[in-house]
Formats: sequence, C-alpha cells, structure tokens
Amino acid sequence: MQEIKTYSEQVTEYIKRSILEGTLNPGDKVNEVHVASTLSISRAPVREALQMLTRDGLIISIPQKGKFINCLTKKQISESYFTGGVLEGAGVAASIDKFTDEDFVKLQSVVDRMEVIASMETAADHMPVLDDQFHEVLFSKTDNTLLVELSRRYCHGLSKFLLFRYWRNLFSPRMVWERHKAILDALKTRDRTIIEQTIRDHYIESGERMSKFGCEQDNPLCKLCK
Repeated sequence: MQEIKTYSEQVTEYIKRSILEGTLNPGDKVNEVHVASTLSISRAPVREALQMLTRDGLIISIPQKGKFINCLTKKQISESYFTGGVLEGAGVAASIDKFTDEDFVKLQSVVDRMEVIASMETAADHMPVLDDQFHEVLFSKTDNTLLVELSRRYCHGLSKFLLFRYWRNLFSPRMVWERHKAILDALKTRDRTIIEQTIRDHYIESGERMSKFGCEQDNPLCKLCK
C-alpha cells in the first residue's frame, strides 16, 4: 500500500506540474494509459491519483467520455475566490491575538521584499512565491485545519492551478505589493472586523479580475461545454 501511495503522489505532482507548465490545459483530456507509460508505473496508482484530483476539483469526470482538466466558468471562479476570502478572513481574524512580534517581522519582511522587486523586470517570477510565503504566515496561527484546507483549495489550489498563466499577471508587481501591504496594515490594527473585511475584499477583487478568464457554459471553444 505504501508503494501505491508513493506512486499516486508522483502522478498527482506530475499532473499539477503539467498544468502549471501548460502541457495540460483546462478542458484537456487526461489519458490514463499515457500517464502510466510516461511515469513507467501501472495504471492503478494513476486511477487513484485521478480520483484524488477529482475530489479536489482539478479533474472532472464525464461519463462515457473520460477525465478532463477542469474548466471553470466565470461564476465558479468568482464564487471560489469569494468563499476562500471569507474563510481566510475569518480564520486570520479569529487568531490575530496569537500573532507575535516575530510574526509581524516575517510579514513585514515579505512585504518589503515585494516592494524591492516590484520594479524589477523579473518581478512576475518572484511574486507568486512571496505571495505564498505571506499567506503561509497568515494561516500559521489558525488551528482549524478544515478551514485552512478549504480556503487553500478554493484560492491557493483550484483557481491558481487552473489559471496560473493568468494569475501571474493579474495585478502589476507594484499592485501586488500595495495589496499585501494593506493586509499587513489591517493586521497591525488587531481589529478583527477590519482584518476580516480587508482580506475578504482582497479576494473579491482577485475573483472579479480572474473571472473574465473563465469559460461560458455555451462557449463552443470550451472542450467541456461541447
């Protein structure tokens, strides 16, 4: 069982990497035999991995057609970011009393780094990593594992994976810095209402911008809508 689990994780990482690199795009069919052959493994762990990815929303299974990389609609994208923002805002606001001076130093360091690289030509390459670091600190004091898991699925997993090529350019590097500085400023107030609303607004704005890249249910160009 341990060997099967290890191979399943390998398949999961392979598919996620393929999505990020653009080898697999929303609407593309995932060929179980091809994945197994590419990774030189049996089809059993591939099926297991695809089941997990289906549960997470990255894969969608269509009866008698197969499994495809999910293609999000505009509405699904907006709802995904809104839900993630509500969850993260509530989690961070509830745990703000646990934040120490050291935590604020970490957050300030990330924000300062964002400001420094905002003017660099390679800023877009660095911002996603800094964004992840910032939100890791935000979640570090939340002991509600279900809340963290769901929030990451909606905002840091599903939408970011499927729409990564757009997400990188969603905001200018300077805007990325300003938006995270605004969250840090809200945290420094230690006012739960301000913190929750600021984080929620952060995600709502992202969802509004990102939703324009979603498909329409009747869009003939979307492989899953045919």
